[in-house]
Amino acid sequence: MREARHAQLSLTESFSEHETGQQLKHLSRVLDQHPELVDWVHADLTQHHPQATGSKGLTSESVLRCLLIKQLFQFSYEQMAFHLSDSATYRAFARLPMGVFPSRSSLQSSIRTIQPMTLQTLNTKLIRHWLNEGIVNIEHLRIDSTVIKSHIASPSDSQLLDDGIRVLSRLLAKSKDDTGIRFRFTDQRKASKSLAFRIFNAKQAEKDHLYPQLLRIAERVLKQVDRALNRITSAPQWRERLIHSRDLLVRVIHQTTRRVIDQQQVPASEKIVSLFEAHTDIIIKGFRDVQFGHKVNLSSDASGFLTYCCIEEGNTSDKELFLPVLRAHQSDYQRLPKRTIADGGYASQANVLEGRQLGVQAVAFQKPVGLTLSQMGLTQKTLTKLANFRAEIEGNISELKRRFGCSMARWKGKEGFQAFVWSSILTYNLIRFVRLQQ
Repeated sequence: MREARHAQLSLTESFSEHETGQQLKHLSRVLDQHPELVDWVHADLTQHHPQATGSKGLTSESVLRCLLIKQLFQFSYEQMAFHLSDSATYRAFARLPMGVFPSRSSLQSSIRTIQPMTLQTLNTKLIRHWLNEGIVNIEHLRIDSTVIKSHIASPSDSQLLDDGIRVLSRLLAKSKDDTGIRFRFTDQRKASKSLAFRIFNAKQAEKDHLYPQLLRIAERVLKQVDRALNRITSAPQWRERLIHSRDLLVRVIHQTTRRVIDQQQVPASEKIVSLFEAHTDIIIKGFRDVQFGHKVNLSSDASGFLTYCCIEEGNTSDKELFLPVLRAHQSDYQRLPKRTIADGGYASQANVLEGRQLGVQAVAFQKPVGLTLSQMGLTQKTLTKLANFRAEIEGNISELKRRFGCSMARWKGKEGFQAFVWSSILTYNLIRFVRLQQ
């Protein structure tokens, strides 16, 4: 049965005198001041992996600390397993007892069990505590949005079709292992791969000739899948995976037919860009390149702490993302900023008026919205100062992406995407607190 933490701390904890070692030492002390964080993580680990017998595994405290190491140094699980076996500093921070050397798979399964909602709760509790201590100050709040990419290849219709054919054919080929029933079918994977490769390298006239062939192969695979589902009625997990992948391929076939055969424009909200990360949105910000991931709305205080994060669904207009920031601060922290500043994308008369009605003294945007400065509760001098203040959130976002690996969420699935983002934000805020205290 997994323990929350070790009953007795090691007397030989040793941190390097190097700057990184001392940073981890201070971070360890901060975590010790908030034992409730471990309790939330422990609830996740014991709920999803309840075991009354067998080895105890890593304590919940060690799992949380290993997560912070991973996000802080952007280690792979293989790299982290090595450093935790080799470095006295990392072992001391992770609270690993003598003789315990977690493997890559053990680290991955434990860390990925922590739910995104739990990580969000940990961050909210820390920000609330630091607000009460006067370390975080949200009297002035700056708001901005960014795009965090999904871990997918650049999408194409031919590759999506080939992916769907490959995944479904693989499931059919493994039916004997997964269900105990051998299902005979014609494997279309080789033909599909060849056609997808030819389409990728072909000129437009040849593509128009090859796409119908690839679509016919996809239709044949769907018929084989339907026959398999009618024949194999047991093995619910296998059937669930097969039905899920089949439904995605049906969407891809419909999308390709509209786009390639019928030459129609398909709205971004109806498109699918990955079979493996089907939650991925198509995001276009201004005249910049198309990005595949999720729009993330953020706010930060004067010290650079990220006080709010929302991973949006779809390409929501920034105008619709302003008021939820204020309501979240009111709900989570029971207080509102006195002044807010956001870029021109958030600007609207409704946001100014409703923001002031909520209790914000001054609501400013770096773009005129048909309101006078007095209506926004500002003078020109104050607006200039707030505009300079707002620019710093771009540095906060840059650090989050560059230093904590949040330019691309590398964990699988929608929950994996959310957990990756929240773990990066949690680590970012903890490290910022440590730097301010050192």
